Parts: sequence; C-alpha cells; structure tokens
Amino acid sequence: MFDDLQLNVPLLRRRVPNLTTVARAAGLRSATVSNLCTGKTPVGRAEVRTIAALAALAGCSLDELIIRGSGVAMIETGIKALDLFAPVVRGGTVGLVARPGMGQLVLLGELMLRLRKRGFATFLWDPQTDVPGLNLVREHAEIICTNKEEVYKQIIAIRDERDILLAVDRTMVLSGELFSLREQLQEAGTRPVTFALVDTRGEAADEEAPFGPLDTLWRFDTDLISRGFYPAVDPVFSTSTVLEGAQLDAVHLTIQQRARKLLRRYRELRPLAAAQGLEKMTEFDRQLYKRGERLESFLTQPFFVAEPHTKKPGETLSLYDTLDDVRRILDGVIDDLEPEQLFFKGRLVIPQP
Repeated sequence: MFDDLQLNVPLLRRRVPNLTTVARAAGLRSATVSNLCTGKTPVGRAEVRTIAALAALAGCSLDELIIRGSGVAMIETGIKALDLFAPVVRGGTVGLVARPGMGQLVLLGELMLRLRKRGFATFLWDPQTDVPGLNLVREHAEIICTNKEEVYKQIIAIRDERDILLAVDRTMVLSGELFSLREQLQEAGTRPVTFALVDTRGEAADEEAPFGPLDTLWRFDTDLISRGFYPAVDPVFSTSTVLEGAQLDAVHLTIQQRARKLLRRYRELRPLAAAQGLEKMTEFDRQLYKRGERLESFLTQPFFVAEPHTKKPGETLSLYDTLDDVRRILDGVIDDLEPEQLFFKGRLVIPQP
C-alpha cells in the first residue's frame, strides 16, 4: 500500500525553488529531502513530521503533496527530452524503438549510469550477442545475468532494498520468458521493477507493437540522426502513460503540450523553409519556425557515457529547470539567441546585456 505513495515533486519544486536551502533552514536534513524527491527513500518510510514540514514550506495540504492510489509516477532521469515528453514510469515498461546505429544502446547505457547514481540496482539480462554498443550497456549494468532463473534470484536477493531497472532484449519478449519472469516477481511481491526493452536485431522499427503493451515509448527519429541531434528520441511521437489522466503536474502537462504543438508546426514548416526560404513565410510562421529551431536545439544534451568521444562533459537537468527553460523558449524570452547557442548545452543561460 505504501509503495503507491509518491511525492508531488514538481509541485514542491515549483513552490519552493531553492528547496534544499529552505528545507535546511526549516530544520530538515538536505539528504533526507533529496532522497525523498528522487524516490530513493519511499514516502511511506518517511517521518510524518518531515512530510508535514514539506507541505508547510510549499503552502499546500498533504493531499496535494502526496500522490496516492494509482502508483503511477515518473522517474526523473535528468535527460530533458525524456522527462518533458515521455517520462519513465516507475515500475513500468519502456520500449526503445530504433533501427541499428540510432543510439538506443547509448541511451540505455546513459539511463543505467544515471539511475545507478541515484541508488537503483541496474540489471542487464544479457542477450549474449556482439551487437555494437552493447558493451556500453554491460559496462554500466551493476548486475549481468544470462538466464531468467539468475535474474529472478538476483532480484529477490535485493527486493526490499532498492528499486530496479532491468534491461531486456526483445528476444526474451518473443520467447515468453519475460512474461514468465513478470508473473514470478508479482507473486513474490518485490518492490517495483522498471523494464527497459531494446531490440538488438533492429527489427522493432517495422512492427506495429514490437514489445506489446508499453508504459513509455521512445521512438527514434532518422531526421534527427541525419542532422546530429542527440538523443534522437522523437518528441512528437514518443509518449508515456504518465501523461494520461491527472498523473502529471498541471504545469508540466501544459508546457509539454505547448512544446509538442510547436514542434509539430515547426516540422510542417521545415520543407517550406527549405524550398522557398523564410522570407516567403508570414511573420507569425517565421516566429514559430525560429522558436521551433531553438527548442529542438535545446533538447540536445551531452551524455556522460559519450564524454570520451564528444569531449563534452555530461549534463543533467532537473525537471524543474527543464520546464522553466522550455517555457522561456515558448514565451519568446530568448528570441534574440541563435539555435546554435543552445545546441548540446545543459541549463539555458541567458547572456547579460
């Protein structure tokens, strides 16, 4: 029952921007607040006085601060495009749909690295193949298993201690072994296991539902790849069940919908701009086009796992910062900046006059 309780972190951060500093001044330990916000410490295990103090700081009721019932909550990754458009569902299934060489294994390795830093146990059910990029995933997997029995045994050993991210190849889905494992884990009553499904053979992109039902879909885009925009996750067609109903904070949902609408229109205008030039567009369409360019550039992000190749330090952004920066792009606050100034950056920094 208590695993279904989630802290409404977007609400908390929006109302208390300098949360750590303010919480410390109120007598709360910074580590305690941080662990609650990231999900490392379940809300059900927190002291009542801590939750009450956070509600008081945010000026909200406990019912507003705590999300109950559905158990559907996002795992914040610090990757802008994912957290904004297609959040990971805690205890859900993420499907990465891509052709070979589109960066799906790089993204999976990055996800493992980031969640491992947050205290997750990162598992790889190794398909035992020599697909390029799979060694990167192996490098950032804390536990590597080669069969279902081994996976189950290892998860059971830590089931009461940590949340788990388990990466699984599509071959295990097609064989039915993943379904069997899910049933065993459900009977055993483990803490939420979040599954990340990949297709090392590159066949998933041609299938209507390559992994079956998903909670989060990350569909990779060839146009972004061709122009060197990474992560190349399509922001228009990637989605998550967190977006359904009232699971997302209202501010997040509003900004996400505005951003998706802008990118749809920007994509419609790109062929016209290429064929006729911006000067043939109306002033309104030119403004939309330029803002779409800025947003698309902002959604690129340096990865920690790619540092040896890109020579750029990895960047992570909190959901609060991502939403704030995207809002400024949508509202035209940075209309004087060129898209290149936002390309492969972290937080949006507006030059001082």
